[in-house]
Amino acid sequence: MSEDDIDLVLPALKPPDEAVRLQAQARIDLLTKPTGSLGRLEEVAANYLAITGNVAAPRLDPVVFTLAADHGVTAEGVSAYPSSVTAQMVKNFVHGGAAVNVLARHAEASLRLVDMGVAEDLRACAGLLDHKIAYGTKNFVREPAMSREQALQSIQVGMDLAKAACADGKNLIAVGEMGIGNTTSSAAVVSVLTGQSVEQVTGRGTGVDEQTLKRKISVIEQALALHHPSSSDAIEVLTKVGGFEIGGMAGLMLGAAACRVPVVLDGFITGASALLAVALESRCRDYLIASHVSLEPGHRIVLDHLRLEPLLDLQMRLGEGTGACLAATLIHAALKIYRDMATFEEARVSGALPQS
Repeated sequence: MSEDDIDLVLPALKPPDEAVRLQAQARIDLLTKPTGSLGRLEEVAANYLAITGNVAAPRLDPVVFTLAADHGVTAEGVSAYPSSVTAQMVKNFVHGGAAVNVLARHAEASLRLVDMGVAEDLRACAGLLDHKIAYGTKNFVREPAMSREQALQSIQVGMDLAKAACADGKNLIAVGEMGIGNTTSSAAVVSVLTGQSVEQVTGRGTGVDEQTLKRKISVIEQALALHHPSSSDAIEVLTKVGGFEIGGMAGLMLGAAACRVPVVLDGFITGASALLAVALESRCRDYLIASHVSLEPGHRIVLDHLRLEPLLDLQMRLGEGTGACLAATLIHAALKIYRDMATFEEARVSGALPQS
């Protein structure tokens, strides 16, 4: 099969069930509280139930996917850390010592770690899912980050991971990542798909100084001028300036949506993946939950473009899936309120008086 013959079979996504949303909201309005007094927790519960199409609100069983890959563009000096940190942090994840490990446990979520393209052989790491496409992407300021076949493969891996998780009974999928250089790739993707300038969407990532930030912006601008990726071809954008974990997370979103399972986004990099997923299938947006808004300036631009309002603003910028874990605790709370809180009738509490 030639590269030109390769295509991606996208799932047919159904919209959220609005009848279920109305039923859910009707129950929420009967709970022992003033109408609307739990604010966005009420919206979170009703939206979750509409996405899943199940008004009964089953016990939440979330899974966090942290996808890791390296980026050839780090050779241009765009990060505060060497690329070797990607593999080192993956080993930290495997041993349970990272922030995402702690917060996944706090959220009562299982954690699945995936090697999408780390530039080191990690097959000896127990518990790490090996889906390595290559030992990192190419340096996209000089050549495309990957082949079109690899881009499609990364998305397919994510779709397959989501399908397997849903078959295991997981009913909430959170996404996170690890990859030195991936804010550079993400800024390139976001600039193309939102139409905003590179300078507007590019931040300090791992904490680079002013001089490195200017170099980072210049590198992305050079890459876009070299490749001219089309905003109407998401696969081309991923191929020219993306990352294996970025494509993998887009696939996770599409695969989860096909199973009617909500997806909790993390920060800026997952936002770039969400733009790709929505560009490939617009209905995917209805299945996305924005956990928080990060300090990366491009993240707010992404969320505005997707018309998603974050649940939290904690000035975080770590990635890994940490913000998504925290949001999962809110979804736990919203569904417990919906399921366990008494109605006025059940509690024999008088409702509100008629308003004159």
